[in-house]
Amino acid sequence: MKNLDWSLLQSFVTVCEHGSFSAAARETGSSQASLSRHISLLEQQLDTRLFERTVNGVELTKPGLSVYKYANDMANSVGHLSMAVDGTNQTISGTVRVTAATMMATYILPNIISSLRLEEPLIDIELVASNKTENLVRREADIAVRLVTPTQSNLYAKKLGDMEFSLYASNTYLDRHGPPETANDLWEHDVIGFDTSDLIITGMHRYGIEVDRDFFAFRSDDHIVCWQMVQAGMGIGIVQKEIGDSTPNVTRIDLPNTLSTYPIWLIAHSELKSNLRVRRVFDYLADGIIRQIK
Repeated sequence: MKNLDWSLLQSFVTVCEHGSFSAAARETGSSQASLSRHISLLEQQLDTRLFERTVNGVELTKPGLSVYKYANDMANSVGHLSMAVDGTNQTISGTVRVTAATMMATYILPNIISSLRLEEPLIDIELVASNKTENLVRREADIAVRLVTPTQSNLYAKKLGDMEFSLYASNTYLDRHGPPETANDLWEHDVIGFDTSDLIITGMHRYGIEVDRDFFAFRSDDHIVCWQMVQAGMGIGIVQKEIGDSTPNVTRIDLPNTLSTYPIWLIAHSELKSNLRVRRVFDYLADGIIRQIK
């Protein structure tokens, strides 16, 4: 067997992780045709079928599962190698890639990053606004801002505090319907929630409010769209207090057993602690976010 082309294996891992050629193409900026061609070439080189096509995407064959294990290990090793080299870079210049949830990236980080630019004009920032958990090991991002406890190995994580979420509605909506007095009153209101994510449903269940997807009058998995619908007067929604309290023409609705708190973590790969450029951005983001959530 000839030496395998690493680019083919990269495409293979990408399709595995996203579950379909179309999803992998959207996330990576590649074309479905290129990814399909890479997989075909890899299957020819390995003389085996790696995927079975399904209605919803692709599924790994038994040989495909074995290939994925080794290819995934290779991808992680390449990421470790890149970070080991980058960790010796002591120049306060260059690019740092940051990933954060869409609401954090839209409403909290811009002022912090703009201030950083004034102090460190040689550092360029790439900000990935995504609610997905990017893989730091593979250098999909240098730093991540997350509201979940990190589970990946070899990560340097700093808890910045707790971020509170509360219910909000526009003043125009409250003028029409009045505010709910208890959590059970929410059944009489239009509530905005997520489409496929069960995050809000799970949170409401935790407080004894048994709802399902049909409870919501408006549904979208885009958190910014949901918040815009709250401001437009569609109904009651949930958002970080730092964002809701600073938004004009909306009012916080303080109901018993509806306030949620999530830890906020700043995460980087442990091998990047010695990289002055990444460390500078990490520390600046940490200080800025802590000031925001106090």
